Amino acid sequence: MASGGIRALRGAIKDRAFASAYYLYGDDDYLKGESLRDLVHGAVDPATRDFNLEMLRGGDVDGEQLGSILGTPPMMADRRVVVIRDVTLLKKDARSALDKYLARPAADVLLVLVAPAGAKLDKGLSGAAEAVEFEPLAGDRIPKWIDYYVKESLRTTISPRAVTHLQESVGTDLAQLKIELDKLASFAGDEGIDEAGVAAVVGVRPGETMGALLDALAKRDARAAISLLPGVLQQPKMSGVLMVMALTVQMLALGFARAARDRGLPAGRLSQELFGLLKQSGSAYVGRAWGEAVSSWVSSVDRWSAGSIDSALESLLDADVALKDTRISSEEQILTSLVLALCGAANAQHAA
Repeated sequence: MASGGIRALRGAIKDRAFASAYYLYGDDDYLKGESLRDLVHGAVDPATRDFNLEMLRGGDVDGEQLGSILGTPPMMADRRVVVIRDVTLLKKDARSALDKYLARPAADVLLVLVAPAGAKLDKGLSGAAEAVEFEPLAGDRIPKWIDYYVKESLRTTISPRAVTHLQESVGTDLAQLKIELDKLASFAGDEGIDEAGVAAVVGVRPGETMGALLDALAKRDARAAISLLPGVLQQPKMSGVLMVMALTVQMLALGFARAARDRGLPAGRLSQELFGLLKQSGSAYVGRAWGEAVSSWVSSVDRWSAGSIDSALESLLDADVALKDTRISSEEQILTSLVLALCGAANAQHAA
């Protein structure tokens, strides 16, 4: 059965028009869990939930138990819902019972099969059930998710600048973004969420974000980068290693852009090529919204030569090793030295 996608699943939940079985798979367990919750909430009457909802673990059920559960009719309701988490752990007899059931599913049972992150696509299940893949949201989709969650779940609004500032301050962890958005909605009341509210609640002022630091380094502005470094390091869930990851992605992207320009690629096409690179990379940690990252790289590429980029990547490797050896120095000291090395390498090569 072809995948209907997350949008189709949301439509089914909204319309209460469910397939007989769903197979939820992919590497984003947060989105998967949220959709499972919404699916169960939409399909099960709260008044009869105790009778008509069965939550199972694949490794804990045998074939006879599963066959009995799937064959039980609903009680005082139109349907029963059976959820099997970790479906990949089903033993041979249980999997045989499942396959037999899927060949002729009951009309009054909604079966939801949930695969854990990292599990390979099960073609048998994807062919017998409505398959929905949950990939980690890439940078260009995070703002859309924020806007959707604010409008649909929190019933309020959020300004574009607030979206950007929130993503730069919190990152791309959807669970953490949800926590901050819930707090922001309470803080904003009926006024909607704005940039000032994000600064007040999250505790990161505009202009003092990871994105601002990355932008300063792309422009090889050591003074601005060093002034931003302590504040960015103190932000929630930020670390030196994470910062080096984002800087490495930035330098690789600048290297890609430099090579493209050296091949004669017109400046007007560079943004499109960089967006394509990010889409191919999947979940590479960019440290900010994709649009802002690409804009920064395009405007800064002429400050970097192939030699300066190679030197910068060597400095990043040295910093990564040093950060993982806590006996050497503090994070801030290591990163300050890295900033000077990156900007110095850029300046030297640019001057040459």
